[in-house]
Amino acid sequence: MTQLLIVGPPGAGKGTQASRIAERFGIPTISTGDIFRWNIKERTPLGAQVTAILDAGDYVPDSLTNDLVEDRLGQADAQEGYLLDGYPRTEGQVAFLDELNERRGRGIDAVVRLVADHDEVIRRLQLRAAEQGRSDDTDEAMRHRLEVYERETEPILALYAARGIVVEIDGLGEIDEVTGRILDALSTRGVAAR
Repeated sequence: MTQLLIVGPPGAGKGTQASRIAERFGIPTISTGDIFRWNIKERTPLGAQVTAILDAGDYVPDSLTNDLVEDRLGQADAQEGYLLDGYPRTEGQVAFLDELNERRGRGIDAVVRLVADHDEVIRRLQLRAAEQGRSDDTDEAMRHRLEVYERETEPILALYAARGIVVEIDGLGEIDEVTGRILDALSTRGVAAR
């Protein structure tokens, strides 16, 4: 069983690396954004709650996010582990995940932190915005998202760093190179892919 978290600023390649690492370990990538979208699409009771909150322009509260994550981690494909992307984002969510993992009988093995230069991340986001025709991705909006990421993520990373489980990875370079760095760093920690 392998339980991992991945964090990184927008544009650092987190989604790409998450799917590659999860595949190597034979575990699902679990993204809270994907969970929200799936529950909304499937019109589950939790999805109805999320829709009402988002339609009102509010943030999804920790309690509901926690319920969605707990439900997802209870599914069959997550019984042998998982890679979480986008969760936890608050100290309350960290505490909830700790309790949930205690019931599962295993804690987080490692937190993979992708580190990337701000200017390079902005360049990647600009390229992605141009490719996807997203006119709302202005430089100012992108820089704001990076600031929010740093402000929200730093306290969470500090909690995991105190446990000695954060693995910092240079997120820049060819995709295969970055994947190799992650796998090597995890292996050094005793977390080896199948």
